[in-house]
Amino acid sequence: MQLGVIGLGRMGGNMVKRLREGGHEVIGFDLSPESGRDVDSLENLVAQLPTPRIVWVMVPAGAPTDSTIDALSELLDEGDMVIDGGNTRYIDDHRHADQLSERGIHFMDVGVSGGVWGAERGYALMAGGGQEDYDRALPIFETLKPEGEDGLVLAGPVGGGHFAKMVHNGIEYGMMQAFGEGFETMMRSDLIHDPAAVMTSWRQGSVVQSWLLDLFARAAQDDPSLQSMPPVANESGEAKWMVEAALELGVPTPTTASALWARQTSRGAGGDTLRVVSSLRAQFGGHVTQ
Repeated sequence: MQLGVIGLGRMGGNMVKRLREGGHEVIGFDLSPESGRDVDSLENLVAQLPTPRIVWVMVPAGAPTDSTIDALSELLDEGDMVIDGGNTRYIDDHRHADQLSERGIHFMDVGVSGGVWGAERGYALMAGGGQEDYDRALPIFETLKPEGEDGLVLAGPVGGGHFAKMVHNGIEYGMMQAFGEGFETMMRSDLIHDPAAVMTSWRQGSVVQSWLLDLFARAAQDDPSLQSMPPVANESGEAKWMVEAALELGVPTPTTASALWARQTSRGAGGDTLRVVSSLRAQFGGHVTQ
């Protein structure tokens, strides 16, 4: 297929690479001239795409996404489609969909997980939108997802994709926090000689084996105590949104709320627990905390 991609950063640039390797023709645009972009403006991107167009937006949530959607609503034509693959808050998806539908432009929201490893491993995709739009974009999704049966789902109508990704990230917060707390507990015990080796051993045969544990082992390989990592981990918003949504739905989320609180308090002080969380974020997403 032919599509445009807006935003060629850590995620967007790797997604373009995977799409091109899968045989798709991609026209990329980014504000940065050093991004490897194919065109230097949204106008040129739209002009080079055959109709009906598909444009994938991969820019930061909030004002950058809003301004991009605003511009596309004026540039695209009836029958074109916009896919927002960033971490937009799900309640904003309805506003974007309504804005574009006034011009006859279709809209989907897609939660994307895979970090900097996605170009090689594939991305978990959680789509929100109508079945016809999903089927239309399916060749793109099939190329981006990992090999195998899983990794792609039509989660629900517009907003459902980003809602699912929000919950995914809330779960991720809890898992990383639990690994960190276990590591710090062993670090303080005289009974454990090498906490990193213990956790690395769980990669095989254990019920807690996971890709996160693989990433921990990678981070600890040259720095078993993780002392080179700052005991600070920023929070990007999704866990906070999940806790708020869960409160509205009457769902108790103590694990996610605790992990969120730990990240917020880490700005003042943090220990070995947050070194693990910080290391894992650097491994899967390239997030480096100063």
